[in-house]
Amino acid sequence: MALPSALLDDLATGMDALEDLYREFHRMPELSMEEHRTAERISEFLRGLGLAPFVCGGTGVVAELRNGDGPVLAYRADTDGLPIEEATGLPYASRATGTLPDGTETKVMHGCGHDTHIVTGLEIARLLATHREAWSGTVVFLFQPGEETAAGAAAMISDGLWDRVPTPEAAYGQHISPFTAGGVRLAVGTAMSMADSLRVTVHGRQAHGSQPENAIDPIVLGSHIVTRLQTVVSREIGGTDMAVVTVGTFHAGTKENIIPDRAELTLNIRTFEPEVREKVLAAVHRIIEGEAQASGAPAPTVEEMYRFPRCFNDEAEAEALLTAFRTELGEDAVGVAPPVTGSEDFGHFPDSLGIPGVYWFFGGYSAETVEKGIPGGNHSPFFGPDDVRTSLDTSVRAGLAALLTRAGA
Repeated sequence: MALPSALLDDLATGMDALEDLYREFHRMPELSMEEHRTAERISEFLRGLGLAPFVCGGTGVVAELRNGDGPVLAYRADTDGLPIEEATGLPYASRATGTLPDGTETKVMHGCGHDTHIVTGLEIARLLATHREAWSGTVVFLFQPGEETAAGAAAMISDGLWDRVPTPEAAYGQHISPFTAGGVRLAVGTAMSMADSLRVTVHGRQAHGSQPENAIDPIVLGSHIVTRLQTVVSREIGGTDMAVVTVGTFHAGTKENIIPDRAELTLNIRTFEPEVREKVLAAVHRIIEGEAQASGAPAPTVEEMYRFPRCFNDEAEAEALLTAFRTELGEDAVGVAPPVTGSEDFGHFPDSLGIPGVYWFFGGYSAETVEKGIPGGNHSPFFGPDDVRTSLDTSVRAGLAALLTRAGA
């Protein structure tokens, strides 16, 4: 079923205002779990629709839109920015700053496009609140903080989210990506990987650089760990399984002639299947501990930084949405996507209730830009979608189509 013409006409009429709202949020990104101004602006907009938003999970915002009998559905949009200095050159580029948990001051930008997610969610809420004749039921809007650190969804659930709103029977979300605006891509089954990030501190014994016999060198130890970790995927994981093990940072020492007493590494691990995840994590821990023993060093300290769930698209629900998207956007605009190795904490919402969830992607760049080469994808300082109008039109229509597959009048 295509969307009612009244919804589409209203979307087209309001597009200038929607682009202005997008530019407003683009200019004011905030770091994960620090989205205070963002939450207030979202709440202000929702109150203007006659809704009663409330804060959940620190800086998350929840609003319930009731419209008679019918299914209860959840729609989620994430709201946080990234510690990146924007280099897009856009006239509305972010100049915002923030403070990281360790006290470091940083520039902040919406380098993953969460500004588009916010305004898409707000516009869907506006259209549904305005055109109640087009649907029936209840939509719970979840404006979630802290996606980039995997903290936000869990925080909202821990804050009693599902005790404060009706229980949804399905949950939906979407994400902008660096492909042609006007298109959507949807995976059936696994959509995005699980992720585990670890901070590893290896402990040695400090000594003068000229007297290594008096030291336990944590740099040599850490180097062996880094090298050995490369064999986890290449020698322990089957060729039909997906796993990525990345050592993202390695810090040690203060001076060239001092062997330090410790070194710190941070690791990022991606997998699609729970069994593979556990196998990789077990191998990583075994190697870290084994290399320390081989060096005669104390046991390393291993801390979990964050943990993303698998983002899994319920197969029956995903197939229904593919049909809805093709009807609304056209056959050529809709693609079935393979799983991607990026991660999302959206999965916490459907998983916590045992309900189907579906998460898809929409494009953000003009065909000309895609053809000559996109300057930067997600998490790049150059990430700046250049066909915002088409992108937002597509994301709003896709979100409405998803909701109306169950709640359409």
